Amino acid sequence: MSGSYTRRVAIGPAPILALLVGGFHTGLFMFLRGRGGAQMLVILLAAALGAWAGDAIGGRLGVDPIRLGDFHLIVASAVAWAGIAFVEVLFILGPAEARDRQL
Repeated sequence: MSGSYTRRVAIGPAPILALLVGGFHTGLFMFLRGRGGAQMLVILLAAALGAWAGDAIGGRLGVDPIRLGDFHLIVASAVAWAGIAFVEVLFILGPAEARDRQL
């Protein structure tokens, strides 16, 4: 064998854009809700993962009219909001002690 074995791995901009889109929608949700809380990091994670999944769904469907390069913004935003709603439903259905500490 000759030399060292190196392999380049190219990571596209989708994870970074998903974090930005998820962060924007998390901030908007917290602004509309009127308060933050300990669950904000969980909401940010759900929104970012939802935006990343939404980009993948938009890529498969190919129906998104607004894109940032190859990033499907509308579908990513919709799935990010679905992730936020999912976390909120889980928080509402969760133990009452956690809600009481949050308020």
